[in-house]
Amino acid sequence: MRRLLRPNLLIGGTLLSLVIGVAITALAWTPYDPTRNNLRRRLRPPGEEFLLGTDEFGRDIASRLMAGAVTSLTVAATTVLVALTLGIAIGLAGGFLRGWTDRILGALNDTLLAFPGILLALGLLSVLGPSRWGIVLALGLAYAPTVARVVRGSVLSIREREFVEASRALGNSETYTLLRHVLPHTAAPVTVLATSLFGWIILSESALSFLGLGVPPPAATWGNMLAAGRPFMEQAPVLSIAPGAMIAACLLGTNLLGDALRDLLDPRDGSGDGT
Repeated sequence: MRRLLRPNLLIGGTLLSLVIGVAITALAWTPYDPTRNNLRRRLRPPGEEFLLGTDEFGRDIASRLMAGAVTSLTVAATTVLVALTLGIAIGLAGGFLRGWTDRILGALNDTLLAFPGILLALGLLSVLGPSRWGIVLALGLAYAPTVARVVRGSVLSIREREFVEASRALGNSETYTLLRHVLPHTAAPVTVLATSLFGWIILSESALSFLGLGVPPPAATWGNMLAAGRPFMEQAPVLSIAPGAMIAACLLGTNLLGDALRDLLDPRDGSGDGT
């Protein structure tokens, strides 16, 4: 019980819950249409009518922040799923089958790992073009090698354990042994990694959107809101401060939650022995 009350878990879970709550609310309601222009009310300061003011096109900043939460969280969650699917498949096959399969997959994985994730995504997006699904595919392929490396390392230790040898001795196929006995034991490191990936992808998606390679306007993302606010830093600083604060809150919550999950799922930590 004491482990569930750790500050990292409480603070990280609260921050992420708030961001997710904003995104869920935006699916049903926003104060104003986040994509509708009205130049007569451009660059209005925060007030009663517009809580955070308006941008250079007269769009409500609070509504665009809410819509941006939907875009960023959807892209991040989908990308994590793509990266986990590809990475787990590669890591399982290489770590369990060994031999030439492991060498070929390892060489491919090492080649992709030689490029920073954001640089690889930039290269792929220059070919695919800026779009929601293009950024999901690019970032998914960029971060899949990291998942594959973690899964392969776990599988290499798990495959030598007694219960795996017992499964083989009982006549179970390699596929059954892999899926029934090996895969579930990779859940702990993959869960911790997935939490970290979520934060990395939020940051990468925001960076790509800032550079104009993310979800194209007029769709709201935190990254393109940051880019749009640069010329108005003195006149309307909230244009940059608001999306920056959302990105920071999401990253802080993800990192704290990831640290807490790592401690909870670490079998070497004996602090949670029923107390």
